[in-house]
Amino acid sequence: MPDHIEILPANPWCSRGPDGILDGMLSNVVAVVLEEIHPFELGVACEVFGLDRSGDGLPVYEFALAGARTGPHRTHAGFTVDVPYGPERLAGADLVVVTATGLRDSYPTGLVEALRAAVEGGARVLSICSGAFLLGEAGLLDGRRSTTHWRHAAELARRYPRTVVEPDVLYVDEDPVITSAGTAAGIDACLHLVRRLQGAEVARGIARRMVVAPHREGGQAQFVARPLPEDDGASLGGLLDRMRHQLDREWTVEQLAARAHMSPRTFARRFQQETGTTPHRWLTGQRVLLAQRLLEGTDEPVDSIAARCGFGNGATLRHHFGRRLGTTPLAYRRTFAGGWQGEPELRI
Repeated sequence: MPDHIEILPANPWCSRGPDGILDGMLSNVVAVVLEEIHPFELGVACEVFGLDRSGDGLPVYEFALAGARTGPHRTHAGFTVDVPYGPERLAGADLVVVTATGLRDSYPTGLVEALRAAVEGGARVLSICSGAFLLGEAGLLDGRRSTTHWRHAAELARRYPRTVVEPDVLYVDEDPVITSAGTAAGIDACLHLVRRLQGAEVARGIARRMVVAPHREGGQAQFVARPLPEDDGASLGGLLDRMRHQLDREWTVEQLAARAHMSPRTFARRFQQETGTTPHRWLTGQRVLLAQRLLEGTDEPVDSIAARCGFGNGATLRHHFGRRLGTTPLAYRRTFAGGWQGEPELRI
């Protein structure tokens, strides 16, 4: 993540890094599909990049749909979609969004070559769900970390052994290649890219129109099928809400277990079942998320934010911020400060 982004008066949706080099235009976006289109994943690309939101002061993208051939393409839902462009449309794109392709024995050579050429020409690529396999065919995952839907992670690693597959994350940004997990994780990845290239205000504006969270904390582990909690009428929902609203408190497993009327061991097991992670990791993630909001929307000193978030001091906040986000609080504030206005809370 760059330490500084300067908004250019001539083009407010273009950014520069600390070295003065353009951090990449995001204007010309192409969504790629293959026969048996997955409508939701295609809809993600259309919703983020294909709508005119200029009335809200947001950028308008030149958006196109391309495939291995032109003409009607079937969807797995039983209707067809007209695809007006072939692989040649990828030339000159700033971003190519590869929607879910399903697992196939082979992929169209022309599209694979066009995808590879687009990246060589300076484009970014972003895959949603099984679209990562098309990136693998183009060699774009080689030497990079990647992800896909948790059900396909092992197969992605088997087919493309030169990538390191991370099966428990929502998306992986290995610029210029971004891969995301199943379905809704594509929204997370798209908003992340908009945020990085065009700023937090633009990403928040798009998220607000979509009525989704501009940043979602967590990973795929939350969604993998696991045994249901024992049917004893107990749920941690209320306790999680209390923890969210009192992040400045020092919470211990023993305290939390007592509030839930469980032994510490039973509580830890139940917490893992309901959230997919440990109490410590969950609390740390919530505290980092609150710190992001405060850095974006207030001018409070870092030490003050650290205390409000439960980190105690700026050094501890910087440690966890760096581990989670790969940057420092001050660098994050310089990049993304823009006035937090409060989006709808996403409950997971």
